[in-house]
Amino acid sequence: MGARRIRREQRQVDMAESRNRNGIRKTKERVRRLSRLQSALTKHQPPYSPTVLSWLSAELDKPGRLITPDDVKQFLAKK
Repeated sequence: MGARRIRREQRQVDMAESRNRNGIRKTKERVRRLSRLQSALTKHQPPYSPTVLSWLSAELDKPGRLITPDDVKQFLAKK
């Protein structure tokens, strides 16, 4: 019965270590992605690429089909 507990505890330790190591990398990637998508948003005109539209939809909390150019201007003015 003890081997199961040991494996579970070791897995918990491994997962916590992985979260710490990957969390730093993911934070840096989020910053890079934000700057990349903001620059793509300023350079291009509608229709936007699916990647930009998906990100913008999440940022504005609005479906992509309902995003207007005025929404984009207000968003860029905030950032």
